[in-house]
Amino acid sequence: MSEEPRVALKDNPICVALDLTDRAEIMTLAESLESGVGMLKVGLTAYGSCGPELVSDLAQITDVFLDLKLHDIPAQVAGAVSAVEPLGPRFLTVHASGGRAMLEAAVRAADDIEILGVTVLTSLDDDDLSDIGMNGTSSDQVARLADLAMSAGVDGLVCSPLEVSLLRSRFGPVSAGGPILVVPGIRPHGSDRGDQRRTMTPAEAIKAGADHIVIGRPITGSADPLATARAVLAEVIA
Repeated sequence: MSEEPRVALKDNPICVALDLTDRAEIMTLAESLESGVGMLKVGLTAYGSCGPELVSDLAQITDVFLDLKLHDIPAQVAGAVSAVEPLGPRFLTVHASGGRAMLEAAVRAADDIEILGVTVLTSLDDDDLSDIGMNGTSSDQVARLADLAMSAGVDGLVCSPLEVSLLRSRFGPVSAGGPILVVPGIRPHGSDRGDQRRTMTPAEAIKAGADHIVIGRPITGSADPLATARAVLAEVIA
């Protein structure tokens, strides 16, 4: 691990998505980033490739955002929350579209883990939502799902950068009981959008009200991930 002091999570909103399949590579990258980021994200790719123990190991380095996007009947989701909580992640995601009973079951099962309701994936736009039978714009759907998730007692929400200001004004800041807003779809200036549709730069997202910004390939795929992470941090706290 790095000998340099790590910036406290509250002062470092950067969450790096470790969407890799090799455990050794993930651990080396995580240790190299320790002094430059506030949190590390484990999604389906890393979790499926390396197993639950990866979460436990990463939690010894820094806070972990376990992004499994659970979506099942309430009993199954509650069981999954109870099963992963001992691994030590700080955040765990569930799909808000799973409905009130499922969301409430996840919240009840959580003791030392914070539940985040996923609204609309950042890879989807209005046309995609229409294809799956959802009426209105992506912002309309985000607002509906956010209202549902908050009324079910979740700790925070996952939304694209384009809905951050909407949700922050709708629910207020965390200090006043508003949700933690964790925001993927972040692309620094000049970065490839990849499969993301609804994006913003890190500084734009933080200015809009994001608490944590999730960045993957622009950092993990760079020649010097730590230097890139520090450059993004300098941009957002300037």
